[in-house]
Amino acid sequence: MNKTLLFVLISIFFISCNNDYSPKPRGYYRINLPVKTYKNYKSDCAYSFNIPTYSEVVNDSTADATECWKNVVYKGLNGRLHMSYYKIANKQMLASLIEDSRRLVFKHTVKADGISESRIDHPDAKVHGLYYDIEGNAASSVQFFVTDSTEHYLRGALYFYASPQIDSIKPVLDFVKKDIAVMLETFKWQ
Repeated sequence: MNKTLLFVLISIFFISCNNDYSPKPRGYYRINLPVKTYKNYKSDCAYSFNIPTYSEVVNDSTADATECWKNVVYKGLNGRLHMSYYKIANKQMLASLIEDSRRLVFKHTVKADGISESRIDHPDAKVHGLYYDIEGNAASSVQFFVTDSTEHYLRGALYFYASPQIDSIKPVLDFVKKDIAVMLETFKWQ
């Protein structure tokens, strides 16, 4: 009985060693991205734009937020576009807001691999500004500001509530960047 059991165990061992086995590579969770459809969002704060139907605009709840500070929340994507609106009192205030925006973008140079800047210019809608694409493992990958240069200023910053590992958030980031492009193309002052 012992010899038969030993023979069976040894046979199973040798048969199992002949299979060509390799462990599965480590992977990431599958992300099911929603279908892109848009709706118009009109705020009570002098601006409107198109947002994706799978997102919602909520009031900013931080302590220093005003009633015109809004967040576009990307449900299911764990992201949020923080938007701060200011009514411009004079040219010095506008210059100060633009400099603050630049300073906040370049705070990310410690972690960023690069920062590229592109102009936003829609003269028919009086929308002008800058769009910053922050590459690498920075906390915010996209920031921008738009203004009409006389009365209105809005700054936006995109954050994901996950550790900033660009290789894992890249598919969602690229997806949301397209939504921000639509938002900026349809942006209007009221």
